[in-house]
Amino acid sequence: MPKSETGANFPGADVAEKPTPVSLLERLRGPGEPEAWRRCAELFTPLIYHWAHRAGLSAADAADLVQEVFLVLVQKLPEFRYDRQGTFRGWLRTVTLNKWREMQRRRRLPARDDGDPRLDELSVPDDLEAYDEHEYRRHLVDRALKLMKSEFQPSTWKACWEHVVSGRPAAEVANELGISPDAVYTAKSRVLRRLRTELEGLLD
Repeated sequence: MPKSETGANFPGADVAEKPTPVSLLERLRGPGEPEAWRRCAELFTPLIYHWAHRAGLSAADAADLVQEVFLVLVQKLPEFRYDRQGTFRGWLRTVTLNKWREMQRRRRLPARDDGDPRLDELSVPDDLEAYDEHEYRRHLVDRALKLMKSEFQPSTWKACWEHVVSGRPAAEVANELGISPDAVYTAKSRVLRRLRTELEGLLD
């Protein structure tokens, strides 16, 4: 990648970032996409671990559950289609819950469908479901942003991060970086456009 420019010009303004790919979900549906599967694992492994711990699993059992869920994803995700009646988040939670139940049956610890709070946390659509949706979206966006950081020039990333995530005024960020406010808005647009493309179909 060419060196960043300095001075009054926006660093990287005359240099194209990496081409924006199709969404991760679309890449996972195609054959021979090891990079897409690596990104999928980086995005979702922490989230599945979190659900596993909430379900009461030990660290070792949580690791086993993550592995089993990803075996299902490798088999079924290329065929996944979402519609108005379902979401990727709901589908992933269902896969995780089913694998959790299988683990209980294998260990002769039957899953209690009559009020086990661990099952409720993963499956019952109540007030907690709304919280889980917010939690899921926050996790995915935060994780994706961290993974995408290396795809942008440092100056582009910093301008967007300081303005969007840190909530600083564009003029203040521009003054600190020695660029124009318009350049800050351009950085914001580039990064967020890339984020929307990457997560298309995964947040709906």
